[in-house]
Amino acid sequence: MEQNSLIKGKIHYVGVNDRSKYLFEGMWPLPYGVSYNSYLIDDEKVTLVDTVDINFFEVYINKIKRIIGDRAIDYLIINHMEPDHSGSIRLIKQQYPNIIIVGNKQTFGMIEGYYGVTGQQLLVKDCDTLDLGYHKITFYLTPMVHWPETMMSFDTTEGVLFSGDAFGCFGALNGGFIDTRINTDIYWDEMVRYYSNIVGKYGSPVQRALQKLNGLPMTAICSTHGPVWTDHILKVGSIYDKLSKYESEEGVVIAYGSMYGNTEQMAEVIAEELSAQGIKNIVMHNVSKSNASYIIADIFKYKGLIVGSPTYSNQIYPEIESLLSKILVREIKDRYLGLFGSFTWAGAAVKRMVDFATQSKYELVGDTVEMKQGMNDIIHAQCKKLGRDMAQRLIADRK
Repeated sequence: MEQNSLIKGKIHYVGVNDRSKYLFEGMWPLPYGVSYNSYLIDDEKVTLVDTVDINFFEVYINKIKRIIGDRAIDYLIINHMEPDHSGSIRLIKQQYPNIIIVGNKQTFGMIEGYYGVTGQQLLVKDCDTLDLGYHKITFYLTPMVHWPETMMSFDTTEGVLFSGDAFGCFGALNGGFIDTRINTDIYWDEMVRYYSNIVGKYGSPVQRALQKLNGLPMTAICSTHGPVWTDHILKVGSIYDKLSKYESEEGVVIAYGSMYGNTEQMAEVIAEELSAQGIKNIVMHNVSKSNASYIIADIFKYKGLIVGSPTYSNQIYPEIESLLSKILVREIKDRYLGLFGSFTWAGAAVKRMVDFATQSKYELVGDTVEMKQGMNDIIHAQCKKLGRDMAQRLIADRK
């Protein structure tokens, strides 16, 4: 039996690493790569939990066969149908034609639609249990975390939660896969970025899922991305709880577009005044350089958001407009908002960004500032005032 893959009981890690993909979902940077995690339970009823991206099937099937040899797999539990986890279903079915696929009523239509796979199925409902021999698996439906078919599977024998994408993070696994065997430093920020980019819209469903899981005697969390969590279960749960409540720290994200540096000058003045007023957490993002992935993660962290845009063809600067759209999609709640911008002959960006303030329902702090052409003493003073007003609004929350 392969021992390096063993998690606990008869549960093995059979996931793979992707160090080549540049953008997750075609949008989000992967500087540390990403893992696609799958788990094999080598019990009386051999059971596979989720699969991996189809591009890694050969590596994947070899890992499985090193553990079970020529034995058949009895069950395939599908917690989540995104193709990075379900992509190998058809090939697994070809390898093990008598395998029974386990899922909920939302799962099977997706399997047939994506892969044309039918055959033996086991439909499970909330709190149903599957007996594998030594291991007993209880299913918890967690719809919209973050697809409608998502569910989690809890091994009541060993206290292991197979959580799907929940509690996951970006970052490939370098050698070890359990948190006790690796340096986990890179994964905490990558967890915030993963949540904010991928799951961020679904705070309420995440909260319902956390309540459903509350009280389960977990000894390990096996998600579909990132480390297997054993020592850090409480920390991981706390991060997801905070993010799904849209809770934030004192600080300000200044996101701006600037073609020739004039709008950037305004951002610098605002930042200087924020610092002078005692705000320490100030993050500045030039949207032409910073990927939206990192900007959104910082917006999840901090209470204040100040957005600056030059007018571009009588519109909001395109990269700013794209960012505002991504914020609205995620329905990030309860932020303080400041707005500024510049133009040469006809101002429009700031007026249009006021519509964003209305849609987001953020509290608009201070006066909007709009600069015609270059910096002057009046605009400089207005930028300082915007920074000061935001700082005072944040400081008022300390009381």
